[in-house]
Amino acid sequence: MKGLFKSKPRTPVELVHHLRHLLPYTAPNPDVRQSKRREKISELRKVILEMRTILYGSDRSEPAEEPCAKLTQEFFREDTLRKLLASLPNLDPGTRQDVTHVLANLQRQRPNGRCIASEYLEHNTDVLDMLLPGTDDSELAISYGAILRECIRHQVSAKYILESDHIKKFFKSIQDPSFDIASDAASTFRELLTRHKSTVAEFLSKNYDWFFQEYNTLLQSPNYITRRNAVKLLGAMLLDRSNTPVMVRYVCSLDNMRILMNLLRDSNKTIQVEAFHVFKLFPANQKKPPEIVNVLIANRSKLIRFFSDFSLEKADAQFESDKAEVVKEIATLELKGLPCSTLKQCEEISC
Repeated sequence: MKGLFKSKPRTPVELVHHLRHLLPYTAPNPDVRQSKRREKISELRKVILEMRTILYGSDRSEPAEEPCAKLTQEFFREDTLRKLLASLPNLDPGTRQDVTHVLANLQRQRPNGRCIASEYLEHNTDVLDMLLPGTDDSELAISYGAILRECIRHQVSAKYILESDHIKKFFKSIQDPSFDIASDAASTFRELLTRHKSTVAEFLSKNYDWFFQEYNTLLQSPNYITRRNAVKLLGAMLLDRSNTPVMVRYVCSLDNMRILMNLLRDSNKTIQVEAFHVFKLFPANQKKPPEIVNVLIANRSKLIRFFSDFSLEKADAQFESDKAEVVKEIATLELKGLPCSTLKQCEEISC
């Protein structure tokens, strides 16, 4: 009679219980036969797929609220997330991808209006340490990065990372020789610095000096992708109203303006355009320090000539308006304080 009838599908709670039972078998163990380990990992794949079907639905049905809620509640009831993350290196890329999709969905579930994932992470922030940059395995790094970005949807996670030394790891990972690792780290870095406005504003205010010292190395990187991502993110941060005090401080620095003026003449047009959106803040600053005024005046003719030829492929009225305002500000500047001893000392750009 065995095989004539299909086994009854496991309930969401039973699925999580079975997952917990299977996870220990993912790690190599001399006391467990290889054939048994392969069998258990195959079972685990099926469990993950069943969980994915509950959360995302199938070709024949949409996901139902009650099973999703029960699965979420049971998953975060115990330390399943930590154990599953620890098992990722021992799973094949396809299963890792399915795990990533399952965890992404679980992060967004709100049974009875409660964000259970956020509550769990608030009391288990060390779980985030497992997902931070550091691995040389690009496929594993991408899986960790995707899961980490979902965790960062919760303010408690972003705050933990920003307030720890972990944030400094990103400056190295963003410049990793591996394109996949560098790109994934850049995506997570951007998410950390743009999603939760008040948390980011507080972080940038408290850590201004060391952060922008490190950040300026990204803007001057020999890698054009690193420069492009960095200048685009810089614009997003400085032009956000939540970061106005930080922006005001940034545009009062001559060193910062030098970097942006150099980026204006980058060989990559995208970088030039993104640099313009930041550079325009310097002339617009109504409390420009004398040294900035003097450098702008010393380079006035070159800048005006540069902007007269600077345009986008597609007509953009806002861009043209911003450019006209920059030119107007530069054209009407007057020397402040002691002028530069020579024009050469103030020239920072050749347009």
